[in-house]
Amino acid sequence: MLFSSVMFLFMFLPVTLAVYYLVSPKFRNMVMLIASLFFYAWGEPVYIILMMLSVIMNYFCGLDIDGKRGSHALAKRSLVFGIAMNLLVLGFFKYYGLVMETANALFPFEIPYRVLPLPIGISFYTFQALSYIIDVYRGDVRAQKKFTYFALYISMFPQLIAGPVVRYIDIEEQLRGRKYGVVKFGRGAMFFIRGLAKKVVLANSIGEVYEQVIGLQVGTVSVLTAWVGCIAYAFQIYYDFSGYSDMAVGLGKMFGFEFRRNFHYPYVSKSVTEFWKRWHISLSTWFQEYVYIPLGGNRCSAQRHIMNLLVVWGLTGLWHGAQWNFLLWGLYYGILLILEKYVWGALLERLPEIIQRVYAFVLALIGWVFFFSPNISQAQNYIGMMFGMGANGLADRQAVFLLTTHWLLFLLCIAGSSSMGWSLLRAVTESYKKGRTQRAASCIVYIGLFVISVSFLVTETFNPFLYFRF
Repeated sequence: MLFSSVMFLFMFLPVTLAVYYLVSPKFRNMVMLIASLFFYAWGEPVYIILMMLSVIMNYFCGLDIDGKRGSHALAKRSLVFGIAMNLLVLGFFKYYGLVMETANALFPFEIPYRVLPLPIGISFYTFQALSYIIDVYRGDVRAQKKFTYFALYISMFPQLIAGPVVRYIDIEEQLRGRKYGVVKFGRGAMFFIRGLAKKVVLANSIGEVYEQVIGLQVGTVSVLTAWVGCIAYAFQIYYDFSGYSDMAVGLGKMFGFEFRRNFHYPYVSKSVTEFWKRWHISLSTWFQEYVYIPLGGNRCSAQRHIMNLLVVWGLTGLWHGAQWNFLLWGLYYGILLILEKYVWGALLERLPEIIQRVYAFVLALIGWVFFFSPNISQAQNYIGMMFGMGANGLADRQAVFLLTTHWLLFLLCIAGSSSMGWSLLRAVTESYKKGRTQRAASCIVYIGLFVISVSFLVTETFNPFLYFRF
Protein backbone atom coordinates (compact mmCIF):
# COMPACT_ATOMS: atom_id res chain seq x y z
CA MET A 1 0.00 0.00 0.00
CA LEU A 2 1.46 3.35 -1.04
CA PHE A 3 1.07 6.51 1.02
CA SER A 4 0.26 8.20 -2.26
CA SER A 5 -2.81 6.09 -2.98
CA VAL A 6 -6.52 6.71 -2.60
CA MET A 7 -6.84 3.55 -0.51
CA PHE A 8 -4.34 4.79 2.04
CA LEU A 9 -5.55 8.39 2.14
CA PHE A 10 -9.27 7.78 2.42
CA MET A 11 -9.56 4.34 4.02
CA PHE A 12 -6.54 3.07 5.91
CA LEU A 13 -5.27 6.32 7.46
CA PRO A 14 -8.62 7.76 8.65
CA VAL A 15 -9.74 4.44 10.15
CA THR A 16 -6.37 3.87 11.87
CA LEU A 17 -6.32 7.40 13.31
CA ALA A 18 -9.91 7.10 14.53
CA VAL A 19 -9.32 3.81 16.33
CA TYR A 20 -5.93 4.98 17.64
CA TYR A 21 -7.34 8.06 19.36
CA LEU A 22 -10.56 6.43 20.54
CA VAL A 23 -8.81 3.74 22.58
CA SER A 24 -7.00 4.30 25.87
CA PRO A 25 -3.35 5.47 25.51
CA LYS A 26 -2.12 2.17 26.97
CA PHE A 27 -3.61 0.28 24.00
CA ARG A 28 -2.32 2.62 21.28
CA ASN A 29 0.91 0.73 20.68
CA MET A 30 -1.14 -2.41 20.06
CA VAL A 31 -3.43 -0.56 17.65
CA MET A 32 -0.38 0.82 15.84
CA LEU A 33 1.18 -2.64 15.64
CA ILE A 34 -1.97 -4.26 14.23
CA ALA A 35 -2.34 -1.44 11.70
CA SER A 36 1.33 -1.81 10.69
CA LEU A 37 1.02 -5.56 10.16
CA PHE A 38 -2.13 -5.04 8.09
CA PHE A 39 -0.38 -2.31 6.10
CA TYR A 40 2.54 -4.61 5.28
CA ALA A 41 0.34 -7.64 4.60
CA TRP A 42 -1.66 -5.59 2.09
CA GLY A 43 1.32 -5.52 -0.27
CA GLU A 44 3.31 -8.54 1.00
CA PRO A 45 0.89 -11.19 2.39
CA VAL A 46 3.58 -13.89 2.26
CA TYR A 47 6.62 -11.92 3.38
CA ILE A 48 4.93 -10.66 6.52
CA ILE A 49 5.92 -14.07 7.93
CA LEU A 50 9.56 -13.29 7.11
CA MET A 51 9.32 -9.91 8.82
CA MET A 52 7.75 -11.43 11.94
CA LEU A 53 10.45 -14.11 12.07
CA SER A 54 13.00 -11.29 11.96
CA VAL A 55 11.16 -9.54 14.80
CA ILE A 56 11.08 -12.71 16.93
CA MET A 57 14.72 -13.59 16.25
CA ASN A 58 16.02 -10.11 17.07
CA TYR A 59 13.77 -9.77 20.13
CA PHE A 60 15.22 -12.89 21.74
CA CYS A 61 18.71 -12.07 20.50
CA GLY A 62 18.51 -8.72 22.27
CA LEU A 63 17.34 -10.39 25.47
CA ASP A 64 20.14 -12.95 25.21
CA ILE A 65 22.82 -10.29 24.73
CA ASP A 66 21.40 -8.23 27.57
CA GLY A 67 21.34 -11.26 29.84
CA LYS A 68 25.04 -11.93 29.19
CA ARG A 69 26.33 -8.49 30.15
CA GLY A 70 28.54 -10.11 32.79
CA SER A 71 30.41 -12.14 30.15
CA HIS A 72 31.82 -10.12 27.28
CA ALA A 73 32.76 -13.23 25.27
CA LEU A 74 29.30 -14.80 25.51
CA ALA A 75 27.54 -11.52 24.69
CA LYS A 76 29.81 -11.01 21.69
CA ARG A 77 29.06 -14.54 20.50
CA SER A 78 25.32 -13.80 20.63
CA LEU A 79 25.86 -10.51 18.82
CA VAL A 80 27.84 -12.18 16.02
CA PHE A 81 25.09 -14.78 15.67
CA GLY A 82 22.42 -12.07 15.45
CA ILE A 83 24.36 -10.03 12.89
CA ALA A 84 25.09 -13.13 10.80
CA MET A 85 21.45 -14.24 10.76
CA ASN A 86 20.19 -10.78 9.78
CA LEU A 87 22.75 -10.43 7.00
CA LEU A 88 22.13 -13.99 5.81
CA VAL A 89 18.41 -13.36 5.37
CA LEU A 90 18.98 -9.98 3.73
CA GLY A 91 21.71 -11.39 1.51
CA PHE A 92 19.65 -14.38 0.38
CA PHE A 93 16.56 -12.42 -0.62
CA LYS A 94 18.36 -9.39 -2.01
CA TYR A 95 21.57 -10.75 -3.54
CA TYR A 96 20.80 -14.35 -4.47
CA GLY A 97 19.91 -13.33 -8.02
CA LEU A 98 23.08 -11.25 -8.40
CA VAL A 99 25.28 -14.12 -7.19
CA MET A 100 23.66 -16.62 -9.57
CA GLU A 101 23.72 -14.21 -12.49
CA THR A 102 27.42 -13.52 -11.90
CA ALA A 103 28.20 -17.23 -11.53
CA ASN A 104 26.46 -18.00 -14.83
CA ALA A 105 28.49 -15.25 -16.51
CA LEU A 106 31.77 -16.63 -15.17
CA PHE A 107 31.29 -20.36 -15.64
CA PRO A 108 30.89 -22.16 -18.97
CA PHE A 109 27.67 -23.83 -17.82
CA GLU A 110 24.25 -22.49 -16.86
CA ILE A 111 22.96 -22.86 -13.30
CA PRO A 112 19.16 -22.62 -13.31
CA TYR A 113 17.69 -20.45 -10.58
CA ARG A 114 14.44 -18.77 -9.69
CA VAL A 115 14.31 -14.99 -9.32
CA LEU A 116 12.98 -14.14 -5.86
CA PRO A 117 10.79 -11.05 -5.42
CA LEU A 118 12.42 -8.62 -3.01
CA PRO A 119 10.46 -8.27 0.26
CA ILE A 120 9.36 -4.65 0.60
CA GLY A 121 11.28 -2.73 3.22
CA ILE A 122 13.66 -5.57 4.11
CA SER A 123 16.72 -3.33 3.82
CA PHE A 124 15.20 -0.79 6.21
CA TYR A 125 13.85 -3.08 8.90
CA THR A 126 16.98 -5.28 8.82
CA PHE A 127 19.19 -2.26 9.45
CA GLN A 128 16.94 -1.18 12.31
CA ALA A 129 17.18 -4.63 13.86
CA LEU A 130 20.97 -4.60 13.51
CA SER A 131 21.26 -1.21 15.18
CA TYR A 132 19.13 -2.49 18.06
CA ILE A 133 21.18 -5.59 18.90
CA ILE A 134 24.47 -3.68 18.44
CA ASP A 135 23.29 -0.91 20.78
CA VAL A 136 22.19 -3.51 23.34
CA TYR A 137 25.64 -5.12 23.14
CA ARG A 138 27.36 -1.75 23.54
CA GLY A 139 25.23 -0.99 26.58
CA ASP A 140 23.69 2.10 24.97
CA VAL A 141 20.20 0.69 25.62
CA ARG A 142 18.67 -2.12 27.58
CA ALA A 143 16.84 -4.90 25.76
CA GLN A 144 13.12 -4.25 25.27
CA LYS A 145 11.23 -6.83 27.30
CA LYS A 146 7.78 -6.02 25.92
CA PHE A 147 7.45 -7.92 22.66
CA THR A 148 4.69 -5.65 21.30
CA TYR A 149 6.91 -2.58 21.77
CA PHE A 150 9.81 -4.16 19.94
CA ALA A 151 7.57 -5.50 17.18
CA LEU A 152 6.16 -2.00 16.72
CA TYR A 153 9.66 -0.53 16.50
CA ILE A 154 10.56 -2.87 13.64
CA SER A 155 7.25 -2.83 11.77
CA MET A 156 5.90 0.71 12.32
CA PHE A 157 4.16 1.51 9.03
CA PRO A 158 5.09 5.23 8.65
CA GLN A 159 8.78 4.38 8.13
CA LEU A 160 8.62 0.67 7.29
CA ILE A 161 8.92 0.69 3.52
CA ALA A 162 11.10 3.73 2.84
CA GLY A 163 12.63 4.89 6.08
CA PRO A 164 14.01 6.95 7.56
CA VAL A 165 16.14 4.30 9.25
CA VAL A 166 15.21 4.80 12.91
CA ARG A 167 17.60 3.75 15.67
CA TYR A 168 16.02 2.15 18.70
CA ILE A 169 17.94 4.52 20.99
CA ASP A 170 16.08 7.45 19.39
CA ILE A 171 12.62 5.96 19.87
CA GLU A 172 12.93 3.92 23.07
CA GLU A 173 11.30 6.54 25.31
CA GLN A 174 8.57 7.24 22.76
CA LEU A 175 7.49 3.60 22.77
CA ARG A 176 6.80 3.87 26.49
CA GLY A 177 5.05 7.22 26.33
CA ARG A 178 4.77 10.16 23.97
CA LYS A 179 3.12 13.55 23.79
CA TYR A 180 -0.05 14.19 21.84
CA GLY A 181 -1.80 17.41 20.97
CA VAL A 182 -3.74 19.30 18.34
CA VAL A 183 -0.72 21.46 17.45
CA LYS A 184 1.57 18.46 17.00
CA PHE A 185 -1.08 16.63 14.98
CA GLY A 186 -1.55 19.71 12.78
CA ARG A 187 2.17 20.03 12.15
CA GLY A 188 2.27 16.36 11.25
CA ALA A 189 -0.59 16.81 8.80
CA MET A 190 1.23 19.76 7.20
CA PHE A 191 4.42 17.70 6.92
CA PHE A 192 2.47 14.85 5.36
CA ILE A 193 0.69 17.08 2.83
CA ARG A 194 3.96 18.71 1.76
CA GLY A 195 5.47 15.26 1.26
CA LEU A 196 2.41 14.09 -0.66
CA ALA A 197 2.61 17.10 -2.98
CA LYS A 198 6.33 16.48 -3.50
CA LYS A 199 5.67 12.88 -4.49
CA VAL A 200 2.47 13.17 -6.51
CA VAL A 201 2.76 16.58 -8.14
CA LEU A 202 6.51 17.05 -8.62
CA ALA A 203 8.13 13.58 -8.62
CA ASN A 204 5.51 11.93 -10.80
CA SER A 205 5.35 14.86 -13.25
CA ILE A 206 9.10 15.27 -13.69
CA GLY A 207 9.42 11.49 -13.82
CA GLU A 208 7.37 11.46 -17.01
CA VAL A 209 9.95 13.77 -18.61
CA TYR A 210 12.70 11.32 -17.69
CA GLU A 211 10.64 8.42 -19.09
CA GLN A 212 10.31 10.26 -22.41
CA VAL A 213 14.06 10.74 -22.67
CA ILE A 214 15.01 7.22 -21.58
CA GLY A 215 12.52 5.82 -24.09
CA LEU A 216 14.25 7.44 -27.08
CA GLN A 217 16.19 5.24 -29.46
CA VAL A 218 19.96 5.08 -29.14
CA GLY A 219 21.58 7.49 -31.59
CA THR A 220 18.67 9.95 -31.56
CA VAL A 221 19.54 11.65 -28.25
CA SER A 222 21.37 14.98 -28.31
CA VAL A 223 23.73 16.19 -25.60
CA LEU A 224 21.12 18.62 -24.26
CA THR A 225 18.40 15.96 -24.25
CA ALA A 226 20.63 13.61 -22.29
CA TRP A 227 21.27 16.31 -19.68
CA VAL A 228 17.56 17.17 -19.52
CA GLY A 229 16.73 13.50 -18.89
CA CYS A 230 19.40 13.17 -16.20
CA ILE A 231 18.28 16.35 -14.44
CA ALA A 232 14.66 15.17 -14.61
CA TYR A 233 15.64 11.90 -12.94
CA ALA A 234 17.64 13.74 -10.27
CA PHE A 235 14.55 15.75 -9.37
CA GLN A 236 12.29 12.70 -9.62
CA ILE A 237 14.27 10.59 -7.16
CA TYR A 238 14.73 13.54 -4.81
CA TYR A 239 11.03 14.41 -4.64
CA ASP A 240 10.03 10.76 -4.69
CA PHE A 241 12.21 9.78 -1.73
CA SER A 242 12.20 13.01 0.26
CA GLY A 243 8.44 13.21 -0.27
CA TYR A 244 8.01 9.77 1.26
CA SER A 245 10.36 10.70 4.10
CA ASP A 246 8.36 13.86 4.80
CA MET A 247 5.15 11.83 4.80
CA ALA A 248 6.76 9.40 7.26
CA VAL A 249 7.82 12.24 9.57
CA GLY A 250 4.34 13.76 9.29
CA LEU A 251 2.60 10.46 10.03
CA GLY A 252 4.90 9.96 12.99
CA LYS A 253 3.86 13.30 14.46
CA MET A 254 0.19 12.52 13.87
CA PHE A 255 0.62 9.37 15.97
CA GLY A 256 2.77 11.12 18.58
CA PHE A 257 6.21 9.98 17.39
CA GLU A 258 9.20 12.11 16.41
CA PHE A 259 11.42 10.93 13.54
CA ARG A 260 14.54 12.74 12.44
CA ARG A 261 14.65 14.61 9.16
CA ASN A 262 16.04 12.52 6.30
CA PHE A 263 16.81 15.21 3.68
CA HIS A 264 18.04 18.78 3.92
CA TYR A 265 18.22 20.35 0.45
CA PRO A 266 21.07 18.18 -0.90
CA TYR A 267 21.19 19.87 -4.31
CA VAL A 268 22.42 23.16 -2.82
CA SER A 269 25.55 21.43 -1.52
CA LYS A 270 28.96 22.92 -2.25
CA SER A 271 30.78 19.58 -2.26
CA VAL A 272 30.10 15.87 -2.54
CA THR A 273 30.97 15.56 1.14
CA GLU A 274 28.26 18.06 2.00
CA PHE A 275 25.82 16.36 -0.38
CA TRP A 276 26.02 13.16 1.66
CA LYS A 277 25.43 15.07 4.86
CA ARG A 278 22.14 16.25 3.36
CA TRP A 279 20.95 13.21 1.34
CA HIS A 280 19.36 10.17 3.07
CA ILE A 281 20.75 11.39 6.38
CA SER A 282 19.51 8.40 8.38
CA LEU A 283 21.33 5.89 6.15
CA SER A 284 24.56 7.90 6.12
CA THR A 285 24.38 8.15 9.92
CA TRP A 286 23.77 4.39 10.21
CA PHE A 287 26.80 3.49 8.11
CA GLN A 288 28.94 6.01 9.98
CA GLU A 289 27.87 4.67 13.39
CA TYR A 290 27.92 0.94 12.69
CA VAL A 291 30.50 0.46 9.91
CA TYR A 292 32.77 3.48 9.42
CA ILE A 293 33.63 4.22 13.06
CA PRO A 294 34.10 0.52 14.04
CA LEU A 295 36.52 0.17 11.11
CA GLY A 296 38.57 3.02 12.55
CA GLY A 297 36.95 6.03 10.88
CA ASN A 298 39.50 8.73 10.16
CA ARG A 299 41.52 8.13 13.34
CA CYS A 300 44.06 6.01 11.53
CA SER A 301 46.63 6.21 8.75
CA ALA A 302 45.68 7.77 5.43
CA GLN A 303 45.85 4.39 3.69
CA ARG A 304 43.54 2.79 6.24
CA HIS A 305 41.16 5.76 6.08
CA ILE A 306 40.94 5.43 2.30
CA MET A 307 40.20 1.72 2.66
CA ASN A 308 37.52 2.47 5.26
CA LEU A 309 35.81 4.92 2.92
CA LEU A 310 35.88 2.49 0.00
CA VAL A 311 34.42 -0.31 2.13
CA VAL A 312 31.64 1.90 3.50
CA TRP A 313 30.67 3.31 0.12
CA GLY A 314 30.89 -0.05 -1.60
CA LEU A 315 28.44 -1.40 0.98
CA THR A 316 26.27 1.71 0.60
CA GLY A 317 26.05 1.07 -3.11
CA LEU A 318 25.15 -2.60 -2.67
CA TRP A 319 22.54 -1.67 -0.03
CA HIS A 320 20.70 0.28 -2.71
CA GLY A 321 20.50 -2.56 -5.19
CA ALA A 322 21.68 -6.02 -6.15
CA GLN A 323 23.43 -5.00 -9.36
CA TRP A 324 27.05 -4.20 -10.09
CA ASN A 325 26.19 -0.69 -11.28
CA PHE A 326 25.04 0.11 -7.72
CA LEU A 327 28.41 -1.04 -6.38
CA LEU A 328 30.09 1.20 -8.95
CA TRP A 329 27.78 4.06 -7.90
CA GLY A 330 28.85 3.64 -4.29
CA LEU A 331 32.56 3.41 -5.14
CA TYR A 332 32.19 6.47 -7.38
CA TYR A 333 31.14 8.49 -4.36
CA GLY A 334 33.77 6.88 -2.17
CA ILE A 335 36.50 7.95 -4.61
CA LEU A 336 35.10 11.49 -4.84
CA LEU A 337 35.06 11.80 -1.05
CA ILE A 338 38.67 10.57 -0.90
CA LEU A 339 39.72 13.10 -3.56
CA GLU A 340 37.96 15.93 -1.73
CA LYS A 341 39.66 14.90 1.50
CA TYR A 342 43.19 14.41 0.21
CA VAL A 343 43.53 16.13 -3.19
CA TRP A 344 41.37 19.11 -4.13
CA GLY A 345 39.21 19.83 -1.07
CA ALA A 346 41.21 22.89 0.01
CA LEU A 347 41.20 24.28 -3.55
CA LEU A 348 37.45 23.69 -3.84
CA GLU A 349 36.78 25.77 -0.73
CA ARG A 350 38.57 28.77 -2.28
CA LEU A 351 36.43 28.75 -5.42
CA PRO A 352 33.36 31.03 -5.78
CA GLU A 353 30.26 29.56 -4.13
CA ILE A 354 28.34 29.23 -7.40
CA ILE A 355 31.15 27.14 -8.92
CA GLN A 356 31.19 24.90 -5.84
CA ARG A 357 27.44 24.31 -6.16
CA VAL A 358 27.65 23.57 -9.90
CA TYR A 359 30.57 21.21 -9.26
CA ALA A 360 28.60 19.22 -6.63
CA PHE A 361 25.40 19.14 -8.69
CA VAL A 362 27.10 17.96 -11.89
CA LEU A 363 28.93 15.18 -10.05
CA ALA A 364 25.64 14.13 -8.43
CA LEU A 365 24.01 14.02 -11.88
CA ILE A 366 26.75 11.77 -13.23
CA GLY A 367 26.25 9.54 -10.20
CA TRP A 368 22.55 9.21 -10.92
CA VAL A 369 23.34 7.76 -14.35
CA PHE A 370 24.97 4.75 -12.67
CA PHE A 371 21.90 4.58 -10.43
CA PHE A 372 19.16 4.57 -13.07
CA SER A 373 20.95 2.56 -15.76
CA PRO A 374 20.15 -1.18 -16.02
CA ASN A 375 23.83 -2.06 -16.23
CA ILE A 376 27.32 -0.55 -16.32
CA SER A 377 27.54 -0.64 -20.12
CA GLN A 378 24.39 1.42 -20.58
CA ALA A 379 25.56 3.84 -17.88
CA GLN A 380 28.80 4.38 -19.81
CA ASN A 381 26.85 4.98 -23.02
CA TYR A 382 24.54 7.52 -21.37
CA ILE A 383 27.41 9.43 -19.76
CA GLY A 384 29.12 9.41 -23.13
CA MET A 385 26.05 11.06 -24.71
CA MET A 386 26.05 13.72 -21.99
CA PHE A 387 29.56 14.69 -23.10
CA GLY A 388 29.07 14.33 -26.84
CA MET A 389 30.19 10.75 -27.49
CA GLY A 390 27.50 8.91 -29.45
CA ALA A 391 25.09 11.84 -29.16
CA ASN A 392 22.98 13.23 -32.00
CA GLY A 393 24.45 16.73 -31.95
CA LEU A 394 24.54 19.29 -29.16
CA ALA A 395 20.79 20.06 -29.19
CA ASP A 396 17.72 18.99 -31.11
CA ARG A 397 14.00 19.64 -31.33
CA GLN A 398 13.28 17.03 -28.64
CA ALA A 399 15.32 18.95 -26.07
CA VAL A 400 13.73 22.27 -27.01
CA PHE A 401 10.26 20.69 -26.85
CA LEU A 402 10.87 19.22 -23.39
CA LEU A 403 12.22 22.48 -22.03
CA THR A 404 9.56 24.75 -23.53
CA THR A 405 6.65 22.52 -22.50
CA HIS A 406 7.95 21.79 -18.98
CA TRP A 407 9.78 24.99 -18.06
CA LEU A 408 7.38 25.78 -15.20
CA LEU A 409 7.76 22.27 -13.79
CA PHE A 410 11.57 22.59 -13.85
CA LEU A 411 11.34 25.99 -12.11
CA LEU A 412 9.11 24.50 -9.40
CA CYS A 413 11.54 21.63 -8.94
CA ILE A 414 14.48 24.02 -8.65
CA ALA A 415 12.65 26.21 -6.13
CA GLY A 416 11.46 23.22 -4.09
CA SER A 417 14.93 21.68 -3.91
CA SER A 418 16.24 24.70 -2.00
CA SER A 419 15.00 26.71 0.96
CA MET A 420 13.39 29.06 -1.56
CA GLY A 421 10.34 26.82 -1.96
CA TRP A 422 9.74 26.52 1.79
CA SER A 423 10.30 30.29 2.22
CA LEU A 424 7.69 31.07 -0.44
CA LEU A 425 5.17 28.68 1.11
CA ARG A 426 5.77 30.11 4.56
CA ALA A 427 5.54 33.67 3.21
CA VAL A 428 2.06 32.93 1.88
CA THR A 429 0.81 31.43 5.14
CA GLU A 430 2.51 34.06 7.33
CA SER A 431 1.58 37.11 5.28
CA TYR A 432 -1.36 37.64 7.61
CA LYS A 433 -1.26 38.74 11.22
CA LYS A 434 -0.72 36.03 13.77
CA GLY A 435 -3.83 34.41 15.15
CA ARG A 436 -6.97 33.04 13.58
CA THR A 437 -6.38 34.74 10.21
CA GLN A 438 -2.95 33.16 9.84
CA ARG A 439 -4.23 29.75 10.89
CA ALA A 440 -7.08 30.07 8.39
CA ALA A 441 -4.61 31.01 5.63
CA SER A 442 -2.45 27.99 6.47
CA CYS A 443 -5.47 25.71 6.38
CA ILE A 444 -6.56 27.04 3.01
CA VAL A 445 -3.07 26.63 1.53
CA TYR A 446 -2.59 23.08 2.81
CA ILE A 447 -6.11 21.97 1.93
CA GLY A 448 -5.42 23.32 -1.55
CA LEU A 449 -2.19 21.33 -1.77
CA PHE A 450 -4.03 18.22 -0.63
CA VAL A 451 -6.84 18.69 -3.17
CA ILE A 452 -4.34 19.27 -6.00
CA SER A 453 -2.39 16.15 -4.97
CA VAL A 454 -5.54 14.02 -4.87
CA SER A 455 -6.63 15.34 -8.26
CA PHE A 456 -3.25 14.25 -9.67
CA LEU A 457 -3.74 10.81 -8.11
CA VAL A 458 -7.19 10.43 -9.62
CA THR A 459 -6.41 11.74 -13.10
CA GLU A 460 -2.85 10.44 -13.62
CA THR A 461 -1.86 6.77 -13.96
CA PHE A 462 1.91 7.32 -13.59
CA ASN A 463 2.60 6.80 -9.87
CA PRO A 464 5.81 4.78 -9.36
CA PHE A 465 7.79 4.56 -6.14
CA LEU A 466 11.50 4.25 -6.93
CA TYR A 467 12.67 3.06 -3.51
CA PHE A 468 10.40 -0.01 -3.50
CA ARG A 469 13.21 -1.91 -5.22
CA PHE A 470 15.70 -1.04 -2.49
